[in-house]
Amino acid sequence: MRRVQVCGIALTAVSLAACTVGPNYRPPSVAAPPGFSEAQSTGRTVVSTGPPGLSAWWTRFHDPILDELVRRALKDNLDLQTAASRVREARAQERVAGAAELPSINASGNALTYNSDRKSGSSASGGSASGGPASSGPASSGPASSGPGGLPIPSHTNLYSVGFDATWEIDLFGGTRRAIEAARASTEAAQWARRDGQVSLLAELANDYFTLRAVQIRIAVGQAELKRQQDLFVLAQARRKTGFVTDLDVEQQATQVATAAAQIPQLQAQASAEIHAIAILLAEAPETVEQGLAATASALAPPPPALPVGLPSDLLRRRPDIREAERRVAAANAEIGVQTAERYPKINLIGLGSFAGSAIDSLFSQQNLASVAVGMVTQPVFDGGRSRGQIAATQEERLQADLAYRKAVLGAFRDVEDGLARYRSEDERRASLARSVTSAQNSLTIAEAQYRTGFVTYINVLQAETSLLNARDQLTQSDAQVLSDLIAIYKALGGGWEVGA
Repeated sequence: MRRVQVCGIALTAVSLAACTVGPNYRPPSVAAPPGFSEAQSTGRTVVSTGPPGLSAWWTRFHDPILDELVRRALKDNLDLQTAASRVREARAQERVAGAAELPSINASGNALTYNSDRKSGSSASGGSASGGPASSGPASSGPASSGPGGLPIPSHTNLYSVGFDATWEIDLFGGTRRAIEAARASTEAAQWARRDGQVSLLAELANDYFTLRAVQIRIAVGQAELKRQQDLFVLAQARRKTGFVTDLDVEQQATQVATAAAQIPQLQAQASAEIHAIAILLAEAPETVEQGLAATASALAPPPPALPVGLPSDLLRRRPDIREAERRVAAANAEIGVQTAERYPKINLIGLGSFAGSAIDSLFSQQNLASVAVGMVTQPVFDGGRSRGQIAATQEERLQADLAYRKAVLGAFRDVEDGLARYRSEDERRASLARSVTSAQNSLTIAEAQYRTGFVTYINVLQAETSLLNARDQLTQSDAQVLSDLIAIYKALGGGWEVGA
């Protein structure tokens, strides 16, 4: 009969524990457009709505140096290490929340020695390992003295006790389960935040790398142009001695030499700054990466021939910041249940047990055992509106998280559309600049030929050289901007992380 009662109580507790207060989570939804309005092909890249497949987008540039920089950044970047630490912290907090479902058990031990000298008074000495359940025992030795009321007091007493206490709060209304749910969602949000940091890191690294290569190309062009201007200056001096040109022509050429030389230091400083930025991303000192980045490319990598951007709905699964925002909504939703459970009754089970005796060898015998079991129910009656205020606050936090999610989704759509628009327009601009370089080169060739035959003055040659230098410089900058816009698209699409990373 007693076993049936125990089973009935257990089933009742389980059925009560199945009740979980607070709203069940429903993921927020934002309507996605059917496609990107700016997804139009360019002169060199076909933009399609196929599966993005952007886990390792940087490999599409076929640059082994960039691939190695990415590998080192993923391994050593300090921001990624910090993000990984936050994930481990969140997992630890999840274990803390889960521990509330289990009983809490403590152990304690005490040892006491009492001595009494009937001639000079009494004395007592004792030691305790820690506070625990109170215990007493009849241990004694030697003749007894009289205490208050004539009760005998042994002149020497030893007392030992070992106790255990256990407390357990039954999660009747799911407050603990909601706390675990919130902690788990926070852990997942931290994981997505780490992936979002990886996406941003790789985009920044690639952008710095291609900017460096563009600056180095501009330096090489500037140095070649300086050498050209210096040679022409020597030629102008020689032609002045023979009377073919005047001092004005020589001074004009000297100005060209000085102008070409003045542009190089500024570009060199910019190149150094880009190297320093890359070194920081690799968590290394600048001097450790300078040698590997010293080589100058003859031209920037062309954009890949295909750019599958996918559909706008793919962003909801691909962008780590959107996934992080959604998990923040889930965590905030669970917190409502945590605060709601505080308004419901709580049942605490408390158990105490101890062994007390005068001899250690017989301490754990049946006659030395004492135990206490307590069941306690508490119900909030009046708290001045505190609990209702906390519930209202968590509901507002949930609303704020929902709004942040919606903003993240809309921002992602805008990032992709802006990136595609800038990429297409810059690629068109780059095509025009390429034609401008070709025309400027042809103009310079014609001007030089006419100058040698005396049909034009040297001013025409200087003007043609200036036009060519400016055209080449603008083309190089446009090439770099095309790559920068392309990298922005890869970042906007959430490229740069792998499932399970």
